[in-house]
Amino acid sequence: MTKNVLAVLTSSSEIPKTGSATGWYLPELAHPYAKLREAGVLVTLASPRGGEAPLDTSSVEPWKDDKDSFDFLSTKAGLWANTIPLSVLDPVEAARDYDALFYPGGQGPMFDLPENEHSIALIREFAAARKPIAAVCHGPSALVNVKLPNGKHILDGRTVTSISNAEDESMGALDNLPFHLESELSKVATYVKADKPFAAKVVVDGNIITGQNPNSSMELGEALVKALGL
Repeated sequence: MTKNVLAVLTSSSEIPKTGSATGWYLPELAHPYAKLREAGVLVTLASPRGGEAPLDTSSVEPWKDDKDSFDFLSTKAGLWANTIPLSVLDPVEAARDYDALFYPGGQGPMFDLPENEHSIALIREFAAARKPIAAVCHGPSALVNVKLPNGKHILDGRTVTSISNAEDESMGALDNLPFHLESELSKVATYVKADKPFAAKVVVDGNIITGQNPNSSMELGEALVKALGL
């Protein structure tokens, strides 16, 4: 039977403090998408507002020579131009109909996903179904406010990674974000990171799969495929 993954993108297109453009980061969707499709997995895209989910255009130039990123940008624009609004997804039905939940990064997710009640409800249901929940770079920000019905944080007792404070600082982003993701995750989970900034790092802890940065996206895709039993 064909596997189906629900990928949730940001609807945030602007950093409030600076007015500069943001969105989702190209290879953080393109690389896992390529690995999933190679394995025969279908991928459906959703976002808080639905419709076009903003691509962070600053992610295009650095990855122009990356085949998966170029191919995705060239041929799959219709996917992120027509995302499903999270509000129309019934969390229980989604956790039944999809085999995994995936949150690509980019700075955009930091501004709309942590507080989005529909996203939080989806994550709770996928957790209850013990289905894979994957996130890369700033994508794990979607998990910071998720508590389970028993009152425990979804990451309680888990080991995770995400973009590090040092990596955000090196990009001049740290002070423009609503919170420091490494710091927030460290309050509720064991946070680990690569030995040097922007080295690839993926952590699999049960059904929670997290990647540190854009260079971790390919490995995260491979880990998600494996978690799907493919």
